[in-house]
Amino acid sequence: MNLPEQDIIQRIENLMQSSHSFALYRLPWTDECILVLQTTDEAEILTDIIQLNGKQGFVIAPFRLSEDHPLMLIRPDILASGWEAISKALSYEEENVTLHSVKRHFTNAKTTLYEQAPQEGLEGYREVFTRFITLLQKKTFQKLVLSRMETCTLTEGFSPLRAFVKACNSYPRMMIYLCYTPQTGTWLGSTPEILLSGQEKNWHTVALAGTMPMQGEVMPEEWSDKNKEEQKLVAEYVRRIVKKFGNKLEEQGPYTARAGQLVHLKSDFRFNLKNRKSLGNLLKELHPTPAVCGLPKEETYRFIAENEGYERKYYSGFIGWLDSEGQTDLYVNLRCMEINDGKATLYAGGGILPSSEMALEYEETKEKMKTMKNIL
Repeated sequence: MNLPEQDIIQRIENLMQSSHSFALYRLPWTDECILVLQTTDEAEILTDIIQLNGKQGFVIAPFRLSEDHPLMLIRPDILASGWEAISKALSYEEENVTLHSVKRHFTNAKTTLYEQAPQEGLEGYREVFTRFITLLQKKTFQKLVLSRMETCTLTEGFSPLRAFVKACNSYPRMMIYLCYTPQTGTWLGSTPEILLSGQEKNWHTVALAGTMPMQGEVMPEEWSDKNKEEQKLVAEYVRRIVKKFGNKLEEQGPYTARAGQLVHLKSDFRFNLKNRKSLGNLLKELHPTPAVCGLPKEETYRFIAENEGYERKYYSGFIGWLDSEGQTDLYVNLRCMEINDGKATLYAGGGILPSSEMALEYEETKEKMKTMKNIL
């Protein structure tokens, strides 16, 4: 994907200091980006995933809904595909609508980057890992997902849009997005994991778990028992939910799938959806999958919120285009970063089982963070 002209770059980045919400995204194995821009009113705030039933727009949903981190729906007042169409749409918008500037406040969350800092680094991770593994070994939980964050100072003149284009060119297999609302701030990500995609009766979701680094340009195929068990737990959960909402299930996998310089174990689930007007109900059951949370779901969901040591915000939530009457493409928000006041906060996590080793799990988070570090 080529960089757009400088005036398009400037116009899009000006939106990140306005009262208007937008998303720019590119689907895997395509070379055309899509702009969703809301120019009237504020993006819609939803308090329950079920409220997505019958909706259309770009969704950014947190790992855990709260007053500070709501589910946001960006209405497509402008929907344009490709730089030429985006340029025309933005030019028309500037002539006809005043883009009101707002003070740059990327989040109103009570937990700031600096309050979260102790969770960063090896020692902070070790402390939380010990807390997690103890309950796994006592068989309180089957699986937990432990994540962490890391802040980087951005170089002067850093351009989120240029980083977006670099990610598009670096990671053709992934869904790439750049999203801003005054409530959520600016998020940039490159995610390999479909949460839900499809149209009419034909739908698709995946179970993605287990991680290994690439061996140069060779995909490793020998998976450890720990990775196989992790994938099995996620697949069993997804299969059960799909059977509840759909029929004519076709399953493929698990197989090794590449995502940047990492590989994962992946299973595809293709099915007929019984009622596409109830997408919100299906999404509420799917999210969060054991790939980002744990098992049993509700108990691990609460445990992570109370014991992980920081607020995930929109990391490991879901993001993408929703349209119950047309095509939907929603992804789990992995390999992402929050851009705020000259800093980027990177997020990564991994599944923890009773057999997990702290050093290996921490190394996995470092490898996952490289996806975003490589485009900074």
